[in-house]
Amino acid sequence: MRKTTFLLPIAVILVAGVLSSLFIVDEREKALVLQFGRVVTVKEEPGLAFKIPLIQEVVTYDDRILSREVGPLEVTPLDDRRLIVDAFARYRIADVTQFRQAVGTGGIELAERRLDNILRSETREVLGSVRSDSVLSVDRVSLMNRIRDAAIVEARGLGLEVVDVRLKRTDLPQANLEATFARMRAEREREAADEIARGEEAAQRVRAQADRTVVELVSDANRQSEIVRGEADARRNGIFAEAFGADPEFFEFYRSLNAYRIALQGGNSSMVMSPDSEFFNYLKSDMGR
Repeated sequence: MRKTTFLLPIAVILVAGVLSSLFIVDEREKALVLQFGRVVTVKEEPGLAFKIPLIQEVVTYDDRILSREVGPLEVTPLDDRRLIVDAFARYRIADVTQFRQAVGTGGIELAERRLDNILRSETREVLGSVRSDSVLSVDRVSLMNRIRDAAIVEARGLGLEVVDVRLKRTDLPQANLEATFARMRAEREREAADEIARGEEAAQRVRAQADRTVVELVSDANRQSEIVRGEADARRNGIFAEAFGADPEFFEFYRSLNAYRIALQGGNSSMVMSPDSEFFNYLKSDMGR
């Protein structure tokens, strides 16, 4: 009984020692075994691992890809148009030993603050080397890649691997936004005025061509009608001449009747003539004498 009482505490201590020397590495984590603050072992594979109780301690870090939001940042491109930029980065702890040496006991919180400084610095440098039109256009993809590549180099000293950097928002400040909208509106109005002027010019050319075509067609029609009229007059005169040659007296009678018809039409004008005028020769005698 006395022996059992003596061995039981020893067994408990041994069990507690064994249990305290065991730790489990999760598949989502990496573990560092520290001895008096110095890295002794790195455990990256998931499963059961051992450490020396009381002397060594275990610190774990997330092995997944993490996200970090970068707050609004004001940048000034080459054309001095200020922009407000929001960005975010995806990163992971690539080297836990270097990470521990870089941030110490500050952990992820300290690392993210330093990563923020890197991202802000590289964003200002890259976006400050181009015009704002490039930042606001499809060129921003290549700019994001430049920021990512520069951040990758800087973050290696922290044991971090920057996977991606994205610009979420690139807006103008409110004061510049109104001025930019006004300038864009003026440019569009100028373009519209140019298009209207070009349209009017084209319309004038079409109208001028149409007027020219009308004049040419009318002139040609008049020419053709004059030719036809001249031929008809020549034919009529030929017929008259032939009729006059066949019977001069009848032709003279016919011309007198035409003269009566034209002169004696109704109207507001009056004609006073002597009854013995030659105009009435064919009215006074059957023979026109």
